[in-house]
Amino acid sequence: MTILEMQKEILRLKKQRNILVLAHSYQRREVVEVADYTGDSYALARYVQNATAENVVMCGVRFMAETVKILSPEKKVYLSHAEAGCPMAEQLDPELLISLKQQYPSAAVAAYINTTAELKTLCDVCVTSSSAERILSKLPQKEILFIPDINLGRYIESKLPEKKFHFIQGGCPTHVRATAQDVARMRELYPDALFLVHPECRFEVVQKADYVGSTSGIMDYAKQSAATEFIIGTDNSIAEHLQYECPQKKFYPLSKDLVCHNMKLTTLPDVLNCCTGEGEEITLSEEVRFAAKQCIDRMIELGG
Repeated sequence: MTILEMQKEILRLKKQRNILVLAHSYQRREVVEVADYTGDSYALARYVQNATAENVVMCGVRFMAETVKILSPEKKVYLSHAEAGCPMAEQLDPELLISLKQQYPSAAVAAYINTTAELKTLCDVCVTSSSAERILSKLPQKEILFIPDINLGRYIESKLPEKKFHFIQGGCPTHVRATAQDVARMRELYPDALFLVHPECRFEVVQKADYVGSTSGIMDYAKQSAATEFIIGTDNSIAEHLQYECPQKKFYPLSKDLVCHNMKLTTLPDVLNCCTGEGEEITLSEEVRFAAKQCIDRMIELGG
């Protein structure tokens, strides 16, 4: 089958079997084109809550599919590729988090949404890269134990000097590849370009940005800006998607190494297989689902 033929078959099966296909923004272009909705992990999960589809195919990584199941337990949720995990979400285990909570008993435990469902059961509140500052500023606790991304945590710490933060040495192995030297090199090559960066990058990279934001924030900023050239400091697929959507503008990846290999595991044939019923169904015990949902509900309450 050609790409077009496969995409047409996926669209046919979606309609026939009442399937909703979600794609994270880091997915391949041909996958994004067959998705019903594309966005950040939290936006994907929230979108499902108002959807009528009985079956959901998550083209992303495991914690994203878990978040969909947490918020929409009545739906069957399938992960597009069984090996697509998030190294950052898997860097911390419950036993270590329990010991950290004992070490910092006065701290509120804030979980970046890039965490497993099991870890979320032990946290007070969940945050996204776009909502973390707003949510954590509203917590009554003066101390925050922020897991697992130290880079996002340090960025939020710089915005909330009234809070005392505690971190672990966790982070995104994709975003951490970007360096200050990469920024200097690209600034020299494209002096008129604005530098847009995700806060999962190293703090010394984030400090040099013209705009810091989530994946969706970066894309919205680039689309709405009057500027015509941009250096993109997140997964290189974002530069590609923006070039399709804004052909009159120029987009330059900060580094050729900014590629999430777990996201790229999902192929169009994987999506087709899921639509025929071959994908891995995500299941959570009601005990875990209910406990994990508490910190997400707290996020919605504080951050909207």
